[in-house]
Amino acid sequence: MAEVKLKKEISSQELSQLVVKGMQERKATNIIVMDLRKVKNAFTDFFVVCSGNSDTQIDAISESVDKEVWEATRSHPKSMEGKANREWILVDYYDVIVHVFKKDKREFYKLEELWGDAEFTYIDDDAV
Repeated sequence: MAEVKLKKEISSQELSQLVVKGMQERKATNIIVMDLRKVKNAFTDFFVVCSGNSDTQIDAISESVDKEVWEATRSHPKSMEGKANREWILVDYYDVIVHVFKKDKREFYKLEELWGDAEFTYIDDDAV
């Protein structure tokens, strides 16, 4: 009989680390983890934001994040949006929201500036 792996509960901080690992697997750049836990009226614990150079790369990054989280927790995201136009893919894990941007779209939306009260952790592009 096949072994059934059950869902594993992890903290939102651990989940954000899995997301970063998934991003790094596909050479995402400019990865920032935004800790929103102390930000008044924040609807999630973390935003994890990164950039990719092409629509193909941001699609691959979002798939890698989903795979990394699934393998560790047996959980899929609540939703994944933007895969059709592949300029900004949002992956929602409730407590962690993932934003995978094409470089120019990230510069346009300036998401980091909207959440300036968050605690920022910058991940070195070469840290794999």
